[in-house]
Parts: sequence; structure tokens; C-alpha cells
Amino acid sequence: MLKLALVLTGTVLILELIGAYAFGSLALLSDAAHMFTDAAALAIALAAISIGQREADERRTFGYRRFEILAAAFNAVLLFFVAGYILYEAIQRIRVPEPVESFGMLAVASVGLLVNLIAMRLLSSGRERSLNVKGAYLEVWADMLGSLGVILGAGIIMATGWTWIDPLVAVAIGLWVLPRSWALLRDTTHILLEGVPRRLSLAEVRAAIAGTEGVAGLHDLHLWGISSDDASCTCHVELKPGADGETVRLEVAETLEHRFALHHVTVQTEREPCPDRHCRM
Repeated sequence: MLKLALVLTGTVLILELIGAYAFGSLALLSDAAHMFTDAAALAIALAAISIGQREADERRTFGYRRFEILAAAFNAVLLFFVAGYILYEAIQRIRVPEPVESFGMLAVASVGLLVNLIAMRLLSSGRERSLNVKGAYLEVWADMLGSLGVILGAGIIMATGWTWIDPLVAVAIGLWVLPRSWALLRDTTHILLEGVPRRLSLAEVRAAIAGTEGVAGLHDLHLWGISSDDASCTCHVELKPGADGETVRLEVAETLEHRFALHHVTVQTEREPCPDRHCRM
């Protein structure tokens, strides 16, 4: 699906670049710029999936799945730069309007809209399981709105002759994309900082472990994810007098798996409190 979406997006990217030059449309250039980031996102997503499937080795014991997050963060930063460039160019065009061939602009944008809708359909099933695919989906989605904006702008220019509508549409596209770029960058940064996965509550996990039979206390609890679709947990558990360490460990692991879908859990059981105060923190 990603490969097919990449081929479609790349084709329209070339068409829009030619159209932007031939018809003098900044809105088409703006849409082409976003289409370029779409193509880049799809290409990076394919590379991330390929690299992420590599097995762990002696140097990278967690494997290569984190590459997906790095790629998604790169896409978000790239979108910021593209939006900034388009906003700058739009301001110049508003100050000094340039002629625009609205009919050609309309035709190219219509083709772009159709391809964006197809690409969105192809990517929709994977956007909830992968931040990288979600990033590509958001960019295609934003570009679909951009194509709608270009079509609307071309119609207004055809009806009124107001060429300043073209850079205005470009500005609207840029401002529409920025909040979504920020959301993607926020999510990737959260994972890179080993934050608690957003689907989980540290307080609820702590309460579930503390409520397990045989547990007197716990500390050094950590929840994090290597990528967008997994989560890991480690903790130190203090045992009540007479409690069996292996039984308690298995019970904690089973509780976390069934209640929170935490499949990668490491539990250290202790008869005496951990002597390291940093550990207890």
C-alpha cells in the first residue's frame, strides 16, 4: 500500500511542479511542496519499516524499531520548513500580485485531489498502528485539503479575476498544516524522551502492581515505548513476609499483560528494600 501510494504521489508531484511553473500559481507550488513532503514521508516510512524489521544485534539490543520514530520526527521538522517557505512566498505575492492561469490550476489541482483521496484510503488502515504511517497519512490528508483549497481558489479567480486569491490560498494551506506538524513532532519527541505511552496511566499501573497479592511495595517503576505500537515496563517489587518471589513475579506480569496489554515486563523481586536510594526514586 505504501509503495502504491508513493508512486501515485510522486506522479502528481511532478504534474503539480510543471503546472505551478506553466500557470504561475503559488497555490499549486504550495500544494506541490506538501506533495513533496508526502512523497518523502512515504519513502521514509518504507525505509523505516525495512530497517525496523532487522533483528536485535550485539550493538543494538532493542533492534532498529526506533528508526520509525526518528523518521517521523524528521518529517515533522521538514513540514515546518516547507510551511515557512510557502508563507514567505505568499506574502511577497500578496504585495506584488502575479498573473495566474486559473483553468490549468483547476485541472491540475483536481487530479491532485483524486490521487490524495486514493492515497488516504490506502494508508488509513495503518495510521493507528504506526506513527510513521500516521505522519504520512496526515501529510496526505493535509495535501488533500490543500488541493480543495486550490480548486476553490481557481474557481474564484475564474469568476472574479482576483489573482491575490492564489497566495491567500497558499497561506491558508501553510497555516492548516502547522498544527498537525506540531502534533506529530510532540508525539515523536515524547517517545524519544522515553515518556509513558499515551494509552497508559502510570498511576493505574502502579496501583495494579501494588494490589497484587504478596506485594508489600514497589519502586523504580518505568513505562516507555521503543516505537508507537509497543510498550515496556520494569519495576522492583518488595515482597511481603512469606511470599514466594516467583509466584508474585508471574502474577504481576500476568496482571500487566491482561489489564494493560504490556507484554514486555521485567520484574525484580526483593526480600529487603533496595539499598540504592536512586533506585527507590
